[in-house]
Amino acid sequence: MRATEMAGGSGDPYYDLFGDWDLIVSSFLTQYGLRIRTKEFETVSWDEFRSLLAGIAPETPLGRVVAIRSETDKNVIRHFSKDQKRIYDEWRAGQAAAVTPETFERQMEQLERMMAQLCG
Repeated sequence: MRATEMAGGSGDPYYDLFGDWDLIVSSFLTQYGLRIRTKEFETVSWDEFRSLLAGIAPETPLGRVVAIRSETDKNVIRHFSKDQKRIYDEWRAGQAAAVTPETFERQMEQLERMMAQLCG
């Protein structure tokens, strides 16, 4: 599920909450010093989590990947490394696959269960 679908269209269209979860975890630790899988983090509300995620800086693991995925300058893209090109191409290919309403509902239910587990 794309973040924009989850956040009602207000999220960043260049990351996927589920597919990029490890990058999100790493970025929260890098930027905020927060470990998501701890008791301390269980008190964070969904709204606060979304705000923290929206504030992720370009110098974090997620920020670097988002910068690659969102690049539009053809000259910059032409000079991407092999790994950058792979990240860029994989994201573009994934964009072509549309999410059905049924898939969206299943993913929202999964997200609700995850947040319930996180928040107790």
